Amino acid sequence: MSQARVEALTGTTPAETHESAAPRADIYGPIHKALRRYFGHVMLATGSVDVHDDAELQATCALVEEMLGVLRGHLRHENDFLHAAVEARAPGSSARTAADHKEHEEAIAALASDVAILRTALPVTRQRLADRLYRHVALFVAENLEHMHVEETAVTQQLWASYSDAELHAIHDALVASLAPAEHEWTLRWMLPSINASERAGMLMGMRAGMPADAFAGVLQAARGLLEPRDWDKLAKALGSATH
Repeated sequence: MSQARVEALTGTTPAETHESAAPRADIYGPIHKALRRYFGHVMLATGSVDVHDDAELQATCALVEEMLGVLRGHLRHENDFLHAAVEARAPGSSARTAADHKEHEEAIAALASDVAILRTALPVTRQRLADRLYRHVALFVAENLEHMHVEETAVTQQLWASYSDAELHAIHDALVASLAPAEHEWTLRWMLPSINASERAGMLMGMRAGMPADAFAGVLQAARGLLEPRDWDKLAKALGSATH
C-alpha cells in the first residue's frame, strides 16, 4: 500500500502516527488482532467449502452467520463505548467511523441474504453461489481491515488526546463487563493465540487479579489448549510456577 493511501486512510502523516513516548493504553489493538485471525479462518473455510457435501456446506454457512453475529456485537460495543467516548470530548470526530459502521451494517445484511440463498440452493447452482459468497466475504473483510487501521491510528490518537490511560482502562473495563458469556468465550478463543507474549501475559495477569481462583484455573486450561507449546511455556513462565 502506498504512503499516500495510508495517509488518506488515517488522515495523518507518518510523523504524527509514530510514537516515541511510553506506550499508551490500546483498546483497539488486541481485539482487532483477534478479528483478523478470525476473518482469515472464515475466508479459508468459505473458499474451500465442498458444495457437494451437505453437512460441510451447512456448517460453512453457519460459520459465516456466526461471523456476522460477532461483527454486529463488535459494532454495537464500539458505538456504545468507544465512539461515545470520542464524541463526548470531541464532538463530530467520530463521524467517519460512524459512517463506516452504517455501511458495515448494510454489508452484514447483504451477506446474511447471500448465506440464506446458498443454504437452500439447488445442487446445480451451489458452486456459483458459494463463489459469490466467498468474494463478498473477502470484500467485507477488506473493508473491515481498512476500517480497523483507521481506528487503530486516527481514532486512537483522538482517544489519547482526550483521555488519560486510567480513563481509557475504565472505558475498556466497562465494555468488557457488558459482554455476554458467549462473547467472552469467543474473545478468549480468538484473542489469546493472536496477541503477542507480553500482551497475553498482561491480559492473563489482569484476569487472575479479578477472578476467583477456580474460574481462573478454567481460563488457564483453555489457554493451554489454544496456544502452541512455545507460547504456553512463555505464558506459564510469566505467570509463575503456579500455572504448571
